[in-house]
Amino acid sequence: MNLLVDIEKKFLGFNYKVAFTADENTLGLLGSSGSGKSMTLRCIAGLEKPDRGRIVLNGRVLFDSEKRINLTCQKRKVGFLFQNYALFPNMTVAENIGFALNNISKDRLREKVAEKISMIQLEGLENRYPYQLSGGQQQRVALARALAIEPEVLLLDEPFSALDNHLRNHLEKQLIKTLSDYNGISIFVSHNMEEVYRVCKRLVILSEGKVEAEGEKEEIFNNPHTRTAARLTGCKNISLLKIVDDYEIEAIEWGCRLNMSTKCNKELKYVGIREDHIDCAESFYEENVFRGWVVDTLISPQKITLYISFKEPLINSISYDIQLEMRKEKWDKIKDNYAYKNGYFMLPVKLNKERLILMEK
Repeated sequence: MNLLVDIEKKFLGFNYKVAFTADENTLGLLGSSGSGKSMTLRCIAGLEKPDRGRIVLNGRVLFDSEKRINLTCQKRKVGFLFQNYALFPNMTVAENIGFALNNISKDRLREKVAEKISMIQLEGLENRYPYQLSGGQQQRVALARALAIEPEVLLLDEPFSALDNHLRNHLEKQLIKTLSDYNGISIFVSHNMEEVYRVCKRLVILSEGKVEAEGEKEEIFNNPHTRTAARLTGCKNISLLKIVDDYEIEAIEWGCRLNMSTKCNKELKYVGIREDHIDCAESFYEENVFRGWVVDTLISPQKITLYISFKEPLINSISYDIQLEMRKEKWDKIKDNYAYKNGYFMLPVKLNKERLILMEK
């Protein structure tokens, strides 16, 4: 199974140029709003026509600008789960699922619809209309409708965006199971990095209509090569760097020098570290440990974010260099061990060299 996408499209003030491949491992498209994620799905489905390029699905050409090939949506064998589900309000659950099943007998139609209703666990709701269903039930009907045509590729556009967190977590598990049983190519679009990480095995990061990174999710999250990829995968601490020598850099915006575990590439431009990879050291005499002042905090039910300044802050200052995240229970246990001066905690902040992310652009 293979999908090749290599397309371009020009908009007013925006050039879209995307190329990637997908296989049987669920592929995630991650990017902020306006990055080109939904446009990519619409081009694959035939709802938008690129200006140039090719789309090839399992050796079958869906679009080729040079050969003037542009198959209709109906001929592409593509299932599409839209962000708003796009169920027909005047059709029942069964009618929505069976809508695209043409040229089959009534008995076979009933059989396939019943099969999909069982798959999404909505037995007994076959005759209900969309307005009689919860958001989660509507999503499952839309997924069953997309799968009913036995598509070669399944496109999922922000399928959890309209759901509350509890329902989202439940349906996410269901979707992962459904995709593991699906014998085809699946592409999952989201702006939520944690969601993409849980659902997908491979990842394409889009930014301003371009591919910023492509590969295995672990590699992209652990070692993003660009500042944009690092930010989109959740790295909040990024600084310009200057190379001091082969194994030492200066983090210009943090105002500190860092020892490195590997020889520095002269092309490096930025250094980053994720907020949950920063720790409080036992002393100030360890490697890459700096005096950090807690200038602000942000508390959520399970964790606390500490905003740290490496320069002794002025009174009532909220200017910070990095942010550190830990569980509330840990902070409550250790905070009294640190100095408290002029209204600020002062901590030995450790930037472990094994956790530093180095980027060339």
